[in-house]
Amino acid sequence: MDCNSAISVDRRSSRAERTFALSQIYQQVLERQPYESERAGELATLERDFLKNKIGVRRFLKELGNSELYLNAFYYRSSNPKFVETCFKHFLGRSLRNADEMREHIDVLTQTGIQGLIRTILDSEEYRKAFGCFTVPYARERACYHSPKSYFETHVINHEHYGQRGQSVPVMYWHQLGLDCETGVCRHPEVEEVFNSRSSNTAATPPDSLMGFMEALDASQTWNLPPTPPKQRRSLASKTVRR
Repeated sequence: MDCNSAISVDRRSSRAERTFALSQIYQQVLERQPYESERAGELATLERDFLKNKIGVRRFLKELGNSELYLNAFYYRSSNPKFVETCFKHFLGRSLRNADEMREHIDVLTQTGIQGLIRTILDSEEYRKAFGCFTVPYARERACYHSPKSYFETHVINHEHYGQRGQSVPVMYWHQLGLDCETGVCRHPEVEEVFNSRSSNTAATPPDSLMGFMEALDASQTWNLPPTPPKQRRSLASKTVRR
């Protein structure tokens, strides 16, 4: 997905310009254009208000980010860390900078829910400076990055389709641990080597880095609960749903 150009609309924009901006919003946030059935459903009123200049880009993004369409695609089958990373990609056009930023926003998600997380991102000073009230978010390329790691992770995030490397492990984690997620299932090269070379009398032991990762997952307690019945999803989505 290469939507790395600035598209802006304001109250003087024509309907054609707003229609084009709408398609760019969908490409950036949903990573596709919605189906006609989706447009006729919960998106109908939202689209109509946007095209009639009743709401702006940021308000549209807040509503879209809390819609069942967005949550079904990026939240219900994902982990909290992966969802936070996905929101940064869609609404800020970049990857998370470090583990501290990840922990901070996981706390926001668990304490205030999905609405709180998306509101925190869209109301942030960074968003205001980068996109303001009228510009559609896009994949941002920087002249300078904090580190080669930051450059790599931002490049991966902005040029992959969601789920291409799985729906649970964020780029930050698999990159740090040396996991191979190209097939959509994360594997550790050392584990593959152990399994391939183990003797019939010796049980294979996962490498220390992978064991540490597994222990961290257990300690974080930020992973998915069992599937939630459809009727309960809306009430849970606006509350603290995973800890």
